[in-house]
Amino acid sequence: KEDFGGSQYTSARLTSKFKGDWKYGRIQSRVKLANGLAKGTWAAVWMLPTYWRYGGWPESGEIDIMEHVGYDPGRIHGTVHTEAFNHIKATQDGGDIMANSNEWHIHEIRWDEDKIEFILDDFRFHTFYRRPQASFQEWPFDEEFHIILNMAVGGTWGGSQGIDVPAFEGDGQVMEVDWVRVYSQ
Repeated sequence: KEDFGGSQYTSARLTSKFKGDWKYGRIQSRVKLANGLAKGTWAAVWMLPTYWRYGGWPESGEIDIMEHVGYDPGRIHGTVHTEAFNHIKATQDGGDIMANSNEWHIHEIRWDEDKIEFILDDFRFHTFYRRPQASFQEWPFDEEFHIILNMAVGGTWGGSQGIDVPAFEGDGQVMEVDWVRVYSQ
């Protein structure tokens, strides 16, 4: 909790853009949210397109390997966003699973030409399939994407039910990341 650039909070974001960009593969991260569960948090391990070939968001796609919002403790989301499938149109395609946020978990996607599987600790909880003759509006996932790790504060989803201000005193809220691994196909 600190004033910076007109905001009351700061947060961290790590990105692999132009350092690690992939098209298809198995992407894993080992994450613990034990100290990052306060109302107002929005933790994520996600991917965006490196070159935005099809246009801005959501046209070029987004892959959310793991998202967690503090007002819904323990619920892990895995989602894709495209021009055809996104929350603004109420057509978003994703799944969720419950997990003990006090423990380490491996969040994973397996992404190939025809599908993206969302996996938590070796349990597949959602699959997004490429439909036959899909256009880029439905499947923009044939381009390189990079990884982003961040713990946001507030925002349209994380802050939608307010922020637990006292929880951000001292060390604040933390998403611990042990490692990220990418296996190319």
